[in-house]
Amino acid sequence: MATDLNQSTTRGVGFETASLTTLHYVGIVLAAITGVIHLVLGVGFLPSPLAVSFVLAGLGFFGGIALLLFNVRRRALYAVGIPFTLAQIAAYFVINPDPLSAFGLFDKLVQLALVGVLVVLYREK
Repeated sequence: MATDLNQSTTRGVGFETASLTTLHYVGIVLAAITGVIHLVLGVGFLPSPLAVSFVLAGLGFFGGIALLLFNVRRRALYAVGIPFTLAQIAAYFVINPDPLSAFGLFDKLVQLALVGVLVVLYREK
């Protein structure tokens, strides 16, 4: 049993948040925002096959949050998160017939901020 909620359990499984900084939490919030957007859009696009890609992207962002909280190879997570998020941005402009919608641009700004956070975190280690 953990003696502190911020520490892993004695079995080595659980959240490890003691080492997280404010920048980590900013990244978590940004990833959650874009993750929710992608999940909502994915459900909205049903039954289109495109819905699957949105749901998978949303789950990818939440999976990244979980890996961060469980302290799973954080530096590698940052390195993978950068191209994953940049691919979302590129795909938006390639497949979207109206790439200048306010909602879409908001999501892309969130993702650009997330990339910035990931770059800083990657370079810190």
